[in-house]
Amino acid sequence: MKSAANQIQQLFIVGPTASGKTSLAISLAKNFNGEIIAADSRTIYKGLDIGTAKPTIEERQSVKHWGFDLVGPGESFSAAMFQKYAKEKIKEIAGRGKLPIIVGGSGLYIDALIYDYSFIPAELELRKHLQQLTIPQLQQMIIDKRLIMPENNQNKRYLIRAIEKNGKTASAKNIEDNVLIIGLKPNKELLKKNITKRANEMIIQGVIPEIEWAYANYEIDSEALKGGIYKIFKNFILKNMNQDEALKLFVQSDLKLAKKQITWFKRNKNITWFNDIDSALRYAKSKLNNI
Repeated sequence: MKSAANQIQQLFIVGPTASGKTSLAISLAKNFNGEIIAADSRTIYKGLDIGTAKPTIEERQSVKHWGFDLVGPGESFSAAMFQKYAKEKIKEIAGRGKLPIIVGGSGLYIDALIYDYSFIPAELELRKHLQQLTIPQLQQMIIDKRLIMPENNQNKRYLIRAIEKNGKTASAKNIEDNVLIIGLKPNKELLKKNITKRANEMIIQGVIPEIEWAYANYEIDSEALKGGIYKIFKNFILKNMNQDEALKLFVQSDLKLAKKQITWFKRNKNITWFNDIDSALRYAKSKLNNI
């Protein structure tokens, strides 16, 4: 058995979108007096509830959740800001004698906490200058400086950050012994089924009026609208595509996102992976019970 000093003090549940992370986290939170912190770069936005698959009101009433609705239209947010917010919440939760459970698929958010990244601060004058440049100009600057082009080379924020870092990376510390990281990775067929089911449920729950609200309230180039169903359904809102076409593209987009998320987390050898929730639940219980 583990000594009290080595008892699990932080639990991370990671994996691709629609893998069952929320369900697993809520079950464990109820069993082990936990509170959940969402590590998700989409659920931080106010008013974007259905399309970001935030837990239901009932789920949030059964277990305390943090990390939702942190910024609104016109406000920016970064991995460094999330790290600061989450570290404060972890301390608060632990101070109440509860277990912090960090759940999400945003790899940088997760790694920033697990490895306690020291982020490279932005130079405000340089950022102000770079924000005035076009995407092709930023891309050319990266090429001229012989820097690594970000994977999403059409995202202005990613291009600017690549230039700001100038080839440097955030420094990371070693993982703590009292941290448990569980990964959920359903097989491809089940993952596709889950993603398709969730997409259809979003339509039934009223995501289209939410998307219309988002485009009326968030700037067109806001990070809030650059991913997920909000980006895909833009052409439906503009009447350039019918609902079935948009829904099909959204499912394909989420499958691609899931693949990217799995690739990111595969690099982390500290994650214990499971293909189903039940197996992950049994393992987590054994660890948290110090068996």
